[in-house]
Amino acid sequence: MQMPPPPPSSSPDGGYLGIPAMSSRLKALEEKILRQFAPLETEPPPTTNRVTSRPMNAQPRLLPTSLNTSSSSRASSAPPIRKGGFQLPLSPLQPSTNNTSENTQAKYQEVLKNSGLLHINGEQKRVELKELLNVSLLGFGSCGQVFKMEHVPSKTELAVKIMHRTASDEENKRIIMDLDVIIKSYNFPYIVRCVGYFINATDVWICMELMASCFDKLLKLIQQPMPECVLGKLTFATVTALNYLKETHGIIHRDVKPSNILIDAYGSIKLCDFGISGVLIESMAKSRNAGCAAYMSPERIEPSDPARPDYDIRADIWSVGITLIELATNAYPYSNCRSDFDVMSRIVTEDSPQLPAQLLFSDDFRSFVNMCLIKNYKQRPKYAELMIQPFFVQSREQPVDLAGWYNDVTTTAINKPRR
Repeated sequence: MQMPPPPPSSSPDGGYLGIPAMSSRLKALEEKILRQFAPLETEPPPTTNRVTSRPMNAQPRLLPTSLNTSSSSRASSAPPIRKGGFQLPLSPLQPSTNNTSENTQAKYQEVLKNSGLLHINGEQKRVELKELLNVSLLGFGSCGQVFKMEHVPSKTELAVKIMHRTASDEENKRIIMDLDVIIKSYNFPYIVRCVGYFINATDVWICMELMASCFDKLLKLIQQPMPECVLGKLTFATVTALNYLKETHGIIHRDVKPSNILIDAYGSIKLCDFGISGVLIESMAKSRNAGCAAYMSPERIEPSDPARPDYDIRADIWSVGITLIELATNAYPYSNCRSDFDVMSRIVTEDSPQLPAQLLFSDDFRSFVNMCLIKNYKQRPKYAELMIQPFFVQSREQPVDLAGWYNDVTTTAINKPRR
């Protein structure tokens, strides 16, 4: 289906830009994006060859009580790679002295002391890298690859994110940010638990609980829209985690998307990947070149004042809205784009996407999504307002058998005959 043309853009004086002016504006935007986002390694736009249909028949069962929130291991569907223990030099960490702040060096020394200490089966143990067996590649996160590994002595399966260390102070700060957030959030139920880490001369290994899947892979597997009650639990977990990050650690995630929202076999939903999280200064973040373009908010792409590209936690709220539409419809809302520039141009110039009218969703859910996707971020609600909306409150209170739903849809998808 051919997409309708984008609506006319308002000019600063309240009039409308003609075609020549729009072309000039898009060209200027392209140059700005290429200049400011060139160093960024972004993911390709979400796949668009999915089967879009009404919400799937497999509905989660409602439960009389809350769910267990413990995690689970799984048999990975990632391509197998050669098994064997990793052998890396365990020479002492030597932070770069070039352009490295005293604060960064101090944090290096703090995290270095606990390198190799892992929480295994309820106990903290000193572990060597040679005790970890590589099982398979799970995927890619910000600044690194994620592997499924087994701690051989205890037979404990882990997700291990490996990030290469460089002399760049910026890269080192990203690594510290990732470690700092997940370690301090160990007992928070909606953030993936870090059980420990290793730091050596070349790499940083972050060992985390192994979840069953991310919602991006899950959507590609089941190829069906997800039911509203499941999206309600995802919304509750994600917004609660984002609010915790802001209120407790003063940070904005900046990379909210389906691949960074995980689920385990017990139905627990958790947020992950904090390598590009930004520290908020007076509730505003400064850097723009972080995160996946496909889920980036309009104010991050084209700030009202390019000289001061400030934005706040409401940029993450936009990303939540895009994520919900994608999972609810089995289609990324800005589809048929050939490049990140095409995606970002449409985000800036088109009206906000909405849930299709033909799909059966509640008015409360539609209202919540629309609030997340208000284009003017100054009018977009913050977490406190979102968390009192009827859809959020109902999602918090309604028991849903997420574990049963996950088992049903994955079993059906795996056993479905291939054409």
